Amino acid sequence: MSDVVAGIREAILTGEFVPNQRLIEADLSERFAASRAGVRAALVELANEGLIERVQNRGARVRAVSLAEAVEISEVRMVIEGLCAAKAAECAGPSGIADLQAIGDAMRTAVSSGDVMGYSRLNERLHARVREISGQTTASGVLERLRAQNVRHQFRLAMHPGRPQVSLPQHLDIIEAIAAHDPAAAEEAARAHLRSVIDTLRDTVP
Repeated sequence: MSDVVAGIREAILTGEFVPNQRLIEADLSERFAASRAGVRAALVELANEGLIERVQNRGARVRAVSLAEAVEISEVRMVIEGLCAAKAAECAGPSGIADLQAIGDAMRTAVSSGDVMGYSRLNERLHARVREISGQTTASGVLERLRAQNVRHQFRLAMHPGRPQVSLPQHLDIIEAIAAHDPAAAEEAARAHLRSVIDTLRDTVP
């Protein structure tokens, strides 16, 4: 069942399965070479994660997240990402700092060359690496679930005109604070970044 859960989750994360799309058990069973019972169990698990919703007499569909809920998710992320950044500043060793600085350099290059999607992927890598360095496995699990729920709004955010130029210095501030082993500055930099995300999210919807 875990392979089915992972496969459906990945299809939602990559945008292959879009909000409100119906998920047909027979199709999923064929695609993932799984039994109908296994697919149903996977759908229950994904419903518990908030990625899909089960509609009485109509099966399952990918859950659509409203702007208001996307803002709420980002507010929760702001607290947890701040915690992870602070812990990363306490725990970061030379190799972890070097990784973050390399990602920061690549982000600068992506912005200067106008590579929006490349920058978006680096953004994900940076946040993931901060979580790894922090050692906060519980927080990481929560953040992965929130990110999956918010994937459609994250894509709109990435494509918002001028967004990379705004977020680059915010990401560099997070990296600098972690490299300086300054937990308070790292937490504030992460929170400031998420406050900016929330403001931009509100601008992405007319």
